[in-house]
Amino acid sequence: MLAALLVLTLAAQYYVNLRSARTNTRFMIEQRQAILAGVALGVKSLSSGEYLDDMRDEAKQADQAARVKNVIIVDEQGNIKDSLDKNQIPQLNPDRSYRYVKVKDISLPPLNSAVGLPPDNTPLPEGMNVVPENRAGSAGAFYFPVETDKGRPYVIVVLDSANTMSAVFRRQARQALLYTLAVLLVMTCLTAIVVWRFSRPIKSLSTAARRVAGGDFSYRVPGKKRQDEMGELTELFNEMTMKLGRTRELEAQLYNAEKAVVVSRLASAIAHEIRNPLNYINLTLDHLQSSFAPEDPQKQEKFASLTKQLKSEVARINDRITEFLNYSRPPKLHPEPIDLAALARDALRIFEVQTSETGVEATVTTEGSVPQVIADPDSLHSALTNLIINGLQAMDGSGGKVGVSLSSEDEGRRVRIDVTDTGRGIAAEDISKVFEPYYSTKETGTGLGLAIVKKAVEDHQGTITVKSKAGEGTTFTITLPVSGPGSIAST
Repeated sequence: MLAALLVLTLAAQYYVNLRSARTNTRFMIEQRQAILAGVALGVKSLSSGEYLDDMRDEAKQADQAARVKNVIIVDEQGNIKDSLDKNQIPQLNPDRSYRYVKVKDISLPPLNSAVGLPPDNTPLPEGMNVVPENRAGSAGAFYFPVETDKGRPYVIVVLDSANTMSAVFRRQARQALLYTLAVLLVMTCLTAIVVWRFSRPIKSLSTAARRVAGGDFSYRVPGKKRQDEMGELTELFNEMTMKLGRTRELEAQLYNAEKAVVVSRLASAIAHEIRNPLNYINLTLDHLQSSFAPEDPQKQEKFASLTKQLKSEVARINDRITEFLNYSRPPKLHPEPIDLAALARDALRIFEVQTSETGVEATVTTEGSVPQVIADPDSLHSALTNLIINGLQAMDGSGGKVGVSLSSEDEGRRVRIDVTDTGRGIAAEDISKVFEPYYSTKETGTGLGLAIVKKAVEDHQGTITVKSKAGEGTTFTITLPVSGPGSIAST
């Protein structure tokens, strides 16, 4: 492409130079014809005795040939004997003598020989200044000596100032400069377009490389419509990025699978090693409450408080073990048609005492007709309960609102569940980590609650997302297929 632009530039410059050479040749021919026509007019006037003023028609032909400005006949004494300019012709005095205009008294351009005769020693009349040979192109008038029996008059042909050789050369130089600048401007614009066309995809590739290096495998370089090498490179880069993204997803799935195996083994060990002692401790506490309660009312109250607290801690440990087991075990779902509004109200009913004591307003709302879904009721109930617990804990007992909103989308093929609270919200840097196992911002949390919710939703081939703003609240959005996934039906 650049070679083509260079060839085009040279061709344009060659055309400009060729045109200038042809113009110069034509001008020199026309100028020579005009000079010869003017000389012939002057010689004819001398030989015929006619005045130039009487030969206006022939003078006009010479003038049209190359814009001859004037023809002057000067004698050896420098007197203008005849001229096309009426201000220079001889004037008749009262005594019948003639008063001549001197050639030195008029503004005469520099002279040059009309036919290139070799110089002789005969001096020219005063006022007829010949230009040096090295400046012959600047001559604006040409003289031709005529030998007669009455002396040696001179025929001077004065050209228009715009038709001197130097003026024409200056005009052509300006034109050539303008043409050259125009060609350079066009070539510069074309080069800029070519460079921009090639540099833009390179910049896009550079930006994409930085994005991919930062872990963003979803970025794609635009420019698939290009059919050149850059288009092929862009397509290969996008294909490479897509494969890297798939590889990263497979690595994440493998990592999660390995982690799930570890958690499963850990959960089994915990269930085996801890639950049996916990059951014994729980039974012992029940036996203590029924058989060894003190008779003193004050001591009995203290005894009941302590045993209740111990049983609560045992139950909390047992719940953590259950969370481990639920997260690590493969899903065993029993799908059936579910009324999500009834399920949501049942989940909120568990927390009626807590919400009334803390001043939290709990609501279930539906938007339009919400179809039933085919899902496991226990799994979804656990997921909603975890999200409600998460919202209540975020309000720290200071009052607020927690609500479950139900609606349909995708023309009734999916159901949307929004669980919203007005708690303290989630920091922006923690949003991407809330569903990771064992990640928690609470001092007493295990970090499995939201991970279990996400697993339950994905087991139903649904999706869950979160939007939150610190200090304003959080909204978890679940979408589920109405018909239920094929994997559920087969379990």
